[in-house]
Amino acid sequence: MGQVGARVASPLGLTREYLPALGSLLSGDEVTSDGEYISLDRVRLDWPPTEPVPILVGTGGPKSLALSGQFADDTILTGGTTPEGVRLARAHIDEGRARAGRTDKHSITVNVMAATGPGAPARWEAECRNWGFDPSDDVGVAGDAATIAAAVRRLADAGADTVVLQPPADEPDHEGFIRFAAREVGPLVYTG
Repeated sequence: MGQVGARVASPLGLTREYLPALGSLLSGDEVTSDGEYISLDRVRLDWPPTEPVPILVGTGGPKSLALSGQFADDTILTGGTTPEGVRLARAHIDEGRARAGRTDKHSITVNVMAATGPGAPARWEAECRNWGFDPSDDVGVAGDAATIAAAVRRLADAGADTVVLQPPADEPDHEGFIRFAAREVGPLVYTG
């Protein structure tokens, strides 16, 4: 946002105003809001969705995770999130949900850097360093299908509902990576 000159003074404040307004509009409600970032005067969508539209929030900080739990339906965590990071995110999300009295399902999606094939460990480490992550942390995985499936299970056991495999930027065969994930990793993760 800073690159386009649209950085806000308080991203958390914007999120706190934006999520309830968006949810209400998508539910077909009339919304009036006079906040620092969101100003609406009796606004209603002419054609609100006929089916519920889930609100997904991509975030990672403790306060914004709690807001996601309070106002959103699902949370997306960035690549570089460790299993312990997923556990902490779930706790913050659940704190926000409890504050709002929500008991509906709230899913967590996490992206995990994964490399396979020739030179996978070196490519994965380079990708970690490119993103400023320490390769010794459990922020991704390099190896064969069984190794990658084990990393997916660690994230699922920590509370992730969906794990997205993210290949390194220098992945030589993106279609091959997708086939590998679907045909070789998937069956090792989805056993039922």
